[in-house]
Amino acid sequence: MCWSATADLVAGSGVAAAGVACVALVRRGRELPLAALPLLLGAHQIVESVVWHSGGGGGPATVAWAVIALPLLAVWVPAGVMCVAPPHARFRLVFPLAAGAVTAASLAHGLATAPVTAEIRGHTVGYVLHVSPVPQLVMGYLLATVGSLLLSGDRRLLVLGLLVAVGATACWALWRLEFVSTWCAVAALCSVVLFGWMRARRTTA
Repeated sequence: MCWSATADLVAGSGVAAAGVACVALVRRGRELPLAALPLLLGAHQIVESVVWHSGGGGGPATVAWAVIALPLLAVWVPAGVMCVAPPHARFRLVFPLAAGAVTAASLAHGLATAPVTAEIRGHTVGYVLHVSPVPQLVMGYLLATVGSLLLSGDRRLLVLGLLVAVGATACWALWRLEFVSTWCAVAALCSVVLFGWMRARRTTA
């Protein structure tokens, strides 16, 4: 979430550009899902700029935003981490991946059976979703996304996991206050960390 359509569009374009740079460094197929994550995050922010311009509502952009943010990322992140994790860490990553799969299935079912709408609330966009049980889904989502990074066995991905955890907490607090969200900055920082991770892999390859 960003604080205006322009901010979302500019930040999303920048994050997507970082994703292109990451993908250009890929030398092994298993690196591609994680390297492409900034591309997905950039596209996500660009989609939200369309939500801003449309004034919210339940149109295609709102649905696309929810699909990327919820079921897709819940599976994409742990699967991408497992692809690049060292052998000794892969067994423990089965648990975040399983949590992501179950969570994604529940979220996808909720999105398929009930409408999702967006509301412009001052400097934020609020999304109204009809999914349950919320506490369990939130726990499963965090285990899949943040948990997989923390359990990756890779120092840079651990830093990324900590950054995402802190950033998500800050964004949640600011959104609750109907204030300016910082997610654009968090996504940009995550993209820089991933680019550094890709460069480091090339150096040590």
